[in-house]
Amino acid sequence: MAERTTVRLPEDLVRRAKRKAAAEGRSLTALIEDGLRRVLNERAQADRARRDLPPVSRATGGLMPGIDLSEGATLQEIEDLRHAERLG
Repeated sequence: MAERTTVRLPEDLVRRAKRKAAAEGRSLTALIEDGLRRVLNERAQADRARRDLPPVSRATGGLMPGIDLSEGATLQEIEDLRHAERLG
């Protein structure tokens, strides 16, 4: 069931949102709902990305050779490399 709520938004933002909703043939409520869903989904994706585990060997099912979980610098390097891959 939908819930009614009151939010306070800057006037210029509301005007722009109403124009966009009208141009797309939908309600302001639908536009706001889509925006909230996107923000919440981005957060969930970012949370999942932060939980990357060290690479696992397909042959043995264990950690790749040279990975020492007690070595913080190694884990940071893996995370840095994965981040660089996502950027580029």
